[in-house]
Amino acid sequence: MNDRPDARELLEAVRRFLEKDVLAGARGAQRYQARVAVHALQMVERELGSEERHLAAEWQRLGALLGDDAETPTERAALREAIRERSEALVEKIRAGDADTGAWRREVIAHLRATSDAKLEVARGS
Repeated sequence: MNDRPDARELLEAVRRFLEKDVLAGARGAQRYQARVAVHALQMVERELGSEERHLAAEWQRLGALLGDDAETPTERAALREAIRERSEALVEKIRAGDADTGAWRREVIAHLRATSDAKLEVARGS
């Protein structure tokens, strides 16, 4: 959609409302819940801002690991599904012992670290 406000603007507006209006007067459990909501909104904002980059990088890493040079799906939902399928293929290779030793093991570990780092970037903002 091209309408405004877009999803990011809506999230930002709700987050600002919680930070400036709700948190200022909240106490106890209500304050805690408002802070949790602010943090959740911040995570969603970060995910929206980085998801395309993270998905593209994960697609490329998985393709390299699996020797699959298929075209990147153009729609985000299709890309997520294709990544899930590639991840399942990787899991099967790991279960079969293919990552127990050698250079491929190091590549798998590097992929898992990069994927975890991307998730932490969204979760923590770092």
